[in-house]
Amino acid sequence: MKKYYRWMILLFLLAGLPHTWVLAQDSRQVKGKVTSSEGPLPGVSVIVKGTTTGTSTDVNGEYIISVEGANPTLIFSFVGFVPEEVSLAGRTTVDVLLKEDIATLGEVVVVGYGTQSKKNLASAITNVKPEDMNKGAITDVAQLLQGKIPGVNISASGDPNVKAAVIIRGASTLNSSQTPLYVIDGIIGADISIVAPDDIAAIDILKDASATAIYGNRASNGVIMITTKRGKKGQTQVTYSSYVGVEKVSHRLKMMDANQLRSFLSGAGLALSPNDDLGANTDWQKTVEKKSAVSHNHNISFSGGTEHNTYSASVNYSYKDGILPKSSLSRVIARLAMDQYAFNDKVKFGVNLNYSTNNASNTPLRNNVLQQMIYRLPVSPVRDASGNYFENLSTGSYFNPMAMIDHAKDETKYTTLVGGFNTQVKLPFSLTYDINLSYQNENSLHGEAYDSYYSSVYGGVNFYNNPEPPLTHTLLNFGTNGTALRNTYQTTRKILETFFTWNKTIGDHDFNAVLGYSYQGSEVGDGFQVTSTNFAVDNIGYSNFALSNPYAVSSYRINFGNDLTYYKTKLISDFFRVNYNYKDKYLFQGSIRRDGSSVFGTNHQWGYFPSVGVAWRLIEENFMNTQGIFTDLKIRGSYGVTGNSSGFNAYTSQFIMGSQGTFYYNGKQFAAYGPTQASNPDLRWEKTATTNVGLDFGLLGNKLNGTIEWYNKNTTGMIYSYTVDPILVPAGSIVANGGSINNKGIELSLNASPLKAGDFAWNTGLNLAHNVNTITSLSNPLFTGGDSVRYSQPDGAGQTGGTLQILKTGKPLGQFFTQQYAGKDENGVSQYVDKNGNLTTSIATDNYHYVGSPQPKLLMGWTNTFTYRNFTLNVFFRGVFGNKIFNVTRADLFRPTTAQYTNVLQEVSGETQANSKAYIYSSRFIENGSYVRLDNATLAYNFKITNNYIKSLRIYTSVNNAFVITKYKGIDPEINQGGTALGVDSNNFYPKTRTFLLGLNVSF
Repeated sequence: MKKYYRWMILLFLLAGLPHTWVLAQDSRQVKGKVTSSEGPLPGVSVIVKGTTTGTSTDVNGEYIISVEGANPTLIFSFVGFVPEEVSLAGRTTVDVLLKEDIATLGEVVVVGYGTQSKKNLASAITNVKPEDMNKGAITDVAQLLQGKIPGVNISASGDPNVKAAVIIRGASTLNSSQTPLYVIDGIIGADISIVAPDDIAAIDILKDASATAIYGNRASNGVIMITTKRGKKGQTQVTYSSYVGVEKVSHRLKMMDANQLRSFLSGAGLALSPNDDLGANTDWQKTVEKKSAVSHNHNISFSGGTEHNTYSASVNYSYKDGILPKSSLSRVIARLAMDQYAFNDKVKFGVNLNYSTNNASNTPLRNNVLQQMIYRLPVSPVRDASGNYFENLSTGSYFNPMAMIDHAKDETKYTTLVGGFNTQVKLPFSLTYDINLSYQNENSLHGEAYDSYYSSVYGGVNFYNNPEPPLTHTLLNFGTNGTALRNTYQTTRKILETFFTWNKTIGDHDFNAVLGYSYQGSEVGDGFQVTSTNFAVDNIGYSNFALSNPYAVSSYRINFGNDLTYYKTKLISDFFRVNYNYKDKYLFQGSIRRDGSSVFGTNHQWGYFPSVGVAWRLIEENFMNTQGIFTDLKIRGSYGVTGNSSGFNAYTSQFIMGSQGTFYYNGKQFAAYGPTQASNPDLRWEKTATTNVGLDFGLLGNKLNGTIEWYNKNTTGMIYSYTVDPILVPAGSIVANGGSINNKGIELSLNASPLKAGDFAWNTGLNLAHNVNTITSLSNPLFTGGDSVRYSQPDGAGQTGGTLQILKTGKPLGQFFTQQYAGKDENGVSQYVDKNGNLTTSIATDNYHYVGSPQPKLLMGWTNTFTYRNFTLNVFFRGVFGNKIFNVTRADLFRPTTAQYTNVLQEVSGETQANSKAYIYSSRFIENGSYVRLDNATLAYNFKITNNYIKSLRIYTSVNNAFVITKYKGIDPEINQGGTALGVDSNNFYPKTRTFLLGLNVSF
């Protein structure tokens, strides 16, 4: 029996051996390289046909995949290229050359409620891919685009908690909201803080009205469409990106040190007060600023899909340390995107969830700290002999910046949740139906605390804040035994959008039409604020208001915040767009949107926003077949009208009553109330009409391609708060339509591949933009102030009432209007040109002159990419030319007669004590703001990976703000270009830094 079993086992093994051998033989690895006519193609999807087994090519276009079976087939696919199926037939090495799909190559531009082929656009739209975006320790998505797009002026602060100002084709309004509309994965108005830079697949900037009018009342400032990464069918991928950066201050003001200051005063027969001069030599800028700030970022994501679904998820953590003490930003972003197909892929369900939580720590009284940091005398120590902070309060508005920081805190925690659910159904007759639902929730929790040091040391002196221009100073009150503020607010937006899309080709005629409806309900400022004082101990701060005792302080009044913070608004819209294409040669686009908003007057709550665009692709004409210069040539033109509903709230057109002081009656004082804002039932939309003409071209086999744009943008019915005759309007002011503003400009974008020799290649891109901004009207039938409004009043010592800028018909926004400096007289005293053209040493506001504009005449971005084998070097220069800066900081430090009490610049050594007017705000302190900056240089190495686990590995090092070439004498010429007080450097400049960074990208 045992012998029988032995034979049975032997026969079984022999019978199975051939099958085992076949399985072993059929399970094998296949490798190869995928290229295009331009070189290796990274990110190509490689799938075994009929299975979910897949991979993707690395940065060198190479792949490795495991296959089974005698003769499997591989499918190679990539956006913009014709898919390729290859039967292996026993091969283990397969190289593939993918051909460009002319029909779909351009279909990567995202527009409102759909996509369009880039080559068939009739609009001014710029597409930016991740590899073209700015590199560095960047947490603000807007900074990724700085200098990359012609016509987009982006200015960024060094403060990690301040968003960059983004102005597209010049400011179109006088109200505070000049930023573009952001649309993230189709969700309108989403906060860009929910997007991690590593998760972005593409950004499309819609600049002309033909492209933006589909968004109607929110599109006057342009539209930025952000598309995040999504999974691919049959492909599972895990990626990890990380960097660590060290930042150091790139430039400081040249202030006098102790020896220089003593020498300067000695030469004038003056001496420092012994109350200040304790023998120190303190560099207050270096003392306050950190020696270095460390930032780091980590992003992990995984994505993939099967035949009927795709998924993508990521988690990002970033920490950006500020160069000033107690300033930093830490952020966590979680993202999930899923698409599920059903009913033979006729129905697609999509889910997008984004959540971010942020901890923003601010330098307490930041602008005051920046001001005191440069005012402080170098002869004074940080601390006295007893170890206490040294103060000398005999000098007005003169405080120890380190004490201000140490005895206060200012923190904000804010979270943002954005959820989107969309369903798309393919219907008969070439129709699709989309319904999009989105929910946005923003919560903030803010706290400020100033301990007993502020009330005991600074409580007996006048302590003014130092606000951002154009605001003026106000007096601060720090209560008794410390004071604290706490507020929490929530904003929610609910959006429903539903639309039909019709795509139809009839012979040589292509049609695309969109018809839809949109509803948005917003609830803003749901929350509360409270302040308190008289805390038992200092370490309570704003964490436990129950331990305060404000009622024991008779003069203190609890502040509950602005009573107009909370409001609700509704926005209802209908929209229609049609695109027509004949033979990819003649193109037409038209759209109209009807918007209704509750923020405007009851007589004018509805507005209409039409647009039309045409294009002619000359390259498709027969007469172009014989030429060998152009590979692409298209002329296009468009006209459209957009609106502006941002910057206004539910109370903008309403009658408002408020406190008007007190009145005496029957022996007592009573609170008085009266009108503070007049109602305006005729308040209507600001409207911006834009004409755009563009030329797109490609030369020499697309080795050189580019775009030229000309535009003319007119805003009418500009909304502003006008001062009016109180007899006509009891409130004395009214928010009304009355002004207009114009922007004209030209933009040029060039991309070239000038050199490719062996393993070396050089690609370069240049963009230039010129814009002229002009206020063409500033009037209203009720307006009593003529055609001009003076504003921006820094309130420097001895200069109360002096303004810097003017809103004036025929002048640009931000026009500088001040004294015209004319050198010095024979006594060394500053003199100025009066209104009659004569020289005078007296100061009078009726002697003001127009002395320069903060509007840049030219913006430039120039990028160069050099590749050699596995090395890549990217060098990016950014420039701004022709703008002026009012250097208020320099003016306030130009005081030879007060150098005994506050520090002065080194250049003041050339002034005499006789020049008591050296510091007066005038054209002397209006400087050339032009600059060229080496914004980024990045050197990267891509490793060749041959194992089955790591698909690609890239390490890189970069430097940001390597150097700047400028004649500007301030800390840095990149002054905020947003708002109405653009170009004013007013003791509030957060120091710019130079960043050295080391990073890693790896995919599995």
